[in-house]
Amino acid sequence: MNVLGELWQSTVGKKALVAVSGLGLWIWVVLHVLGNLTMFSGAAAIDGYAAALQRVPAGLWAARAGLATAAVVHVAGVVSLARASRAARPRHAAPAPRTASALAARTMRVGGALLLAFVGYHVLHLTVGVLHPGFTPGRVYDNVVVGLRPAWVAAVYVAAAALLGLHLFHGLWAAVRSLGLRPEAAAGRRRPAVAVLAAAMAVGFAAVPIAVLAGWLR
Repeated sequence: MNVLGELWQSTVGKKALVAVSGLGLWIWVVLHVLGNLTMFSGAAAIDGYAAALQRVPAGLWAARAGLATAAVVHVAGVVSLARASRAARPRHAAPAPRTASALAARTMRVGGALLLAFVGYHVLHLTVGVLHPGFTPGRVYDNVVVGLRPAWVAAVYVAAAALLGLHLFHGLWAAVRSLGLRPEAAAGRRRPAVAVLAAAMAVGFAAVPIAVLAGWLR
């Protein structure tokens, strides 16, 4: 705990904690996307997958606790770093170049807040059944299809997927740099790989609401 406290007290250490927690959240995103894609194998596959998770409640709650801890560390670290950066910023700083990574960096804070709000809505909507027109516990396939059938709901999920992709594009790039794992000589070659990873996550999340809206999942 003392080590974590010392890391939190320094800007470099705090950036490392944000990076590690962000990578942990990214691993969860990958697993969540893979789980979502079992929707395309039918109701038995996704419902069976969900039932298998429920059969190991200790592991499930441990994963939730780890996820919640990573989210708290990540959000608190980003907010703290943003405040420190704003306090140290010159009043008449030159505008940042309008590149894709610069756009992602500028939208990280707003995008992160919107993603956090969406996660809350998503949990209430498809896990608890709040604001859901026909929620039935244990019937994941039906809950997803019925819940995403309204066009505006599907649009919210697709927009959140796009926001997630932009967030990951900058976040994964920054995490590797914060941990000192990105040689500058290889920086240009790795940017396309980061973009592909971020786009894959966005497409994976958007695939289900788009398929429901198009009538491919019913």
